[in-house]
Amino acid sequence: MNRVRRFAIVALLVMALGILGVIGTVRAQDVTICFGFQDLETEFWVAGHRAITQTLRDQGIEVLEYNANEDPNRQLEQIRECIAQGVDGIIIIPQDGDSAVTIINEAQASDVPIAVFNRPPNDRSRGITVVADNVSATEQAVEFIAQKALRQFEITGAPITPLILVGALQDTNAIGRRDGFFNVINRYNERYPGMFNEPIEVATEWDAATALANLEAAMTANPNVDFIFTSSDFLFPTIRAVLEPRGMWQPAGTKGHVLLAGLDGDATACMLIDQGYVDATGVQNLFLEAELTMNRLLQAIADGETQPNEVLIDPGFALTAGNIQFQRSDMWGCVLYDEGFLNQ
Repeated sequence: MNRVRRFAIVALLVMALGILGVIGTVRAQDVTICFGFQDLETEFWVAGHRAITQTLRDQGIEVLEYNANEDPNRQLEQIRECIAQGVDGIIIIPQDGDSAVTIINEAQASDVPIAVFNRPPNDRSRGITVVADNVSATEQAVEFIAQKALRQFEITGAPITPLILVGALQDTNAIGRRDGFFNVINRYNERYPGMFNEPIEVATEWDAATALANLEAAMTANPNVDFIFTSSDFLFPTIRAVLEPRGMWQPAGTKGHVLLAGLDGDATACMLIDQGYVDATGVQNLFLEAELTMNRLLQAIADGETQPNEVLIDPGFALTAGNIQFQRSDMWGCVLYDEGFLNQ
C-alpha cells in the first residue's frame, strides 16, 4: 500500500476515533508501549496499526514497533526484547491463536500488561483480548444472502450451491467465520430441506495467490456455484478475477448475479455494495476495537495492574444492500471510501 493511502488511513481514522480519555491518568511522556505485529496485508490491519500507533504518539507516548513478518518465533523473540527494555505495556497482533498464548504468558511472567488486538489467543483467560464476535458478524452477513437465496429457491425449486473461502484455520478468527457460515447454511437446510447443496470449501490461508489458484480450481469443478462467502473482504478482487471471465461478475438484479458476502468492512466492500456486486459484509468495528485496546491497556498501566485479564467484545454488525444508506458511516471502510481512499 502506498504512502498516500497509509497517510489517508491515519488521518481519517484518528479523527474518527477521538479516543484515549484515560491518557490524562498517566504521564504520557513516561510511558513506552511495545507494538508487535505481523505483515500488514489488508486495509483492516493497516488501518488498525496506524490508528493505534499514531494516536499514541500524538499523546506523547513512545511506541516501539516490531514486524515479525508472519514468523511467530520471531515475534516471541521481539516481545522478549521489549520486556528486556522495560516497556510499560505491550500490544500485539499475533500470527495465530497458539503463539498468542505463549507471548501472553511470557509478558505476564515478567509483570508487563499485554493486550491482543483483534486476533485472539486460543486461551482467552489471560491478558487483555479485544476481538470481534466473528460468528455473529458472519451470521448476520450470510443471513442476508441466505434470505435472497431462499426467495430464489422458492421460485425455482433448484438447490443453491454455496462456497466459502476459508481463512487459515489455526487463526481463531477464521474458525469463527467458518462456524458462522455453516450455522446459517445448516439452519436453512433444516427449515427448508434441500435448499443448499453441500458447501464447497476453498482454502486461502489468508493469501491472495493461494485463494486465486484454489478458487479457480473449485469453480472449474463446480461451475454452478451461485452463493459465495469470503472470510475476508480483501479477497473480493480475487473473486472478481475468477468470476468475471466466466460472465458471473454481475450486479444484483442482473441475470447471472452470484450472491456475495464477506467479512471485515473494508473500503472495497463498501464500493462493491454501492455498485451492487456484493450483497453484504460483516463489519468489524475498527474504531471501537482500537479504542478498547488502547484505553484498557493504558488504564492497567495507570493503575499498576501488571496482569490484567479481560475479554472485550466488538459485537460487529452487517452492512448490506438493504441498510447501507442508513449505516454506511458506521463502517470504517465506508469512511475511507467516501473520502476518496480508493482513488489515491
